[in-house]
Amino acid sequence: MEQMVTSLDSSPEAVPGGAGAAGKQIPPAAVARLTIYLRALTTLLADGVDRVSSESLAEASGVSSSTLRKDLSYVGSYGTRGVGYEVQYLNRNIAAALGLTHDWKVAIVGAGNLGKALARYGGFESRGFDIVAIFDADQMVVGSEVGWLRVSDAADLEPVLQRTGANMVVLALPAAVAQGVCDRVIAAGVRSILSFAPVMLQVPPGVNLRKVDMATELQILAYHAQRAQDPEDAD
Repeated sequence: MEQMVTSLDSSPEAVPGGAGAAGKQIPPAAVARLTIYLRALTTLLADGVDRVSSESLAEASGVSSSTLRKDLSYVGSYGTRGVGYEVQYLNRNIAAALGLTHDWKVAIVGAGNLGKALARYGGFESRGFDIVAIFDADQMVVGSEVGWLRVSDAADLEPVLQRTGANMVVLALPAAVAQGVCDRVIAAGVRSILSFAPVMLQVPPGVNLRKVDMATELQILAYHAQRAQDPEDAD
């Protein structure tokens, strides 16, 4: 086991497989911002907006115009001076660069409060992610319903992943069992994993692992909040 990813933005390399125009690798920070642009563009489409300037899209996304233009160059979209960007075309380009035009089937391992909340979230489907299974090892939970899904026994992980065609897995598990389940998921052929487990997981090359560390994010938020309250300490 060689590859280790410890937080959402911890890797300095470009995102594996995150190729934009002409196969160009997109840096992780730019990928994160592209998801924000995509959300803003989706809102514009819903409002019937056909074109948007870089200044307007940048303001809606909370970034500078120069940052936005550089990020969009990764997906081959440069806009037209005085005309701006065609919203539908740019939305389609970003979605393709992020891999959202593929059929993503997601399984959630862990039917606790977090796993259930994720399974019930209605925003995944509209973004191209189909929740196809949820697992738990607690026999008091197995067989219960979460939304339209029935909780499967974690002992049946491999056959259910194969039957549903799941190609992404979310781990909403305690630290003590996360690595073992992660290993089983990888052995079953899944190469994209999102982990909420409070532990560093090790995966082999070729497996994309993203970790959501809630405690770390709150600590970073606390740091910025403190600096905002004590501006003299920011110097």
